[in-house]
Amino acid sequence: MPSNVPFKSRLPDLTNQIVETYQQIGSINHLGHTALPSREAIIQILFDLTEVLYPGYRRRQNLHLGNVVYHTGDLIDGVYDSLAEQIARALEHESRVSPPVDADGSAIDFLMPAQVRTFAFLETLPAMRQMLAADVQAAFDGDPAAKTLDEIIFCYPGLEAITVHRIAHELYRLQVPFIPRIMSEWSHSRTGIDIHPGAQIGPSFFIDHGTGVVIGETTVIERNVKLYQGVTLGALSFPKDAEGNIIRGAKRHPTIEEGVVIYANATVLGSNTVVGKNSVIGSSCAITQSVPPNTQVTMEKPQLRFREAS
Repeated sequence: MPSNVPFKSRLPDLTNQIVETYQQIGSINHLGHTALPSREAIIQILFDLTEVLYPGYRRRQNLHLGNVVYHTGDLIDGVYDSLAEQIARALEHESRVSPPVDADGSAIDFLMPAQVRTFAFLETLPAMRQMLAADVQAAFDGDPAAKTLDEIIFCYPGLEAITVHRIAHELYRLQVPFIPRIMSEWSHSRTGIDIHPGAQIGPSFFIDHGTGVVIGETTVIERNVKLYQGVTLGALSFPKDAEGNIIRGAKRHPTIEEGVVIYANATVLGSNTVVGKNSVIGSSCAITQSVPPNTQVTMEKPQLRFREAS
């Protein structure tokens, strides 16, 4: 093969052509502004928080009541500093994208409100562990293949997805921009389960198998709900204003009441769609209207057709 030197001599010109597009297409580059949140730092925060929520299962072994206080305190201290920095970056980015109405051009201190949100988030961790303990128990109770609670904590992608969601949701609830979505999309890429951080999910929630599950932003899921793979809880339509722009923040997704089971590949759509308490939605059903409590919804059994092969 001939030497690549002639091609390398053309690389500076190619580089200039690429850089010219940075001026022509400004919507997909971030130049001349303060630093954005670091995806790598946020993922590390998730790893540290998971270590706090499930001590002894991952990086640090041989923990006991004599040393767990120091170990947890060290993690919490590091998370506080790192998360506050990332939230400050996110708030500054939000301020640039959507400036305050009364902005007068004076410098804004983003670190203090970031620290307030960070501490408020960390205060939710004890209650979050209670929720997650109920989720683990729901997985064990709902899956005869599970031998121990430890197996669920180590192995189940559904639990990993709901753990990240409960973290991201608290930050979303505290109006932290950007970061909850980074967390949820990272979890989506790892587990195949797509849960928007805005979704409200009660305790004792179990996703079995999990691949392909989609839960939209304004979904409400009450306690003791079980979903199987491929379930979509989505929007039927997007409300728009007089100019035809999507109205953001309006409820678009269904409400799933206590004790509901939704089997594989079922779809439940619409803001006004309520699946009533203790109902069962069968595989591959498409639901666009409310289901009364204690109702079983199934597809008519398909018929196989046989014909002689040509």
